Amino acid sequence: MTPHPDLLRVLGEVRVLLAQPDNDFAWSSWENADAALAEIDAAIARIGADGRLPPGLVTLFAPTGQIQEVASSSGWDDAFLVLADRFDAALE
Repeated sequence: MTPHPDLLRVLGEVRVLLAQPDNDFAWSSWENADAALAEIDAAIARIGADGRLPPGLVTLFAPTGQIQEVASSSGWDDAFLVLADRFDAALE
């Protein structure tokens, strides 16, 4: 299966947002940015290697999912909503 470039692009943009120094991870199950980035990096690597979605990736982008929890408490909710729409479109 060929990796989907739009999906990888969205994950790269999410990674940039999650790496911001003032993010608040208190409402997510990620302990900190390193944990979030490790999960996103693993997803990017897997999709890049074999084109398959890692288990749980869709859940990260769901309403009240990990990424939205960080986005809401860190002030980039609008950016998340745009990326979540692009994520959904990339999966279609």
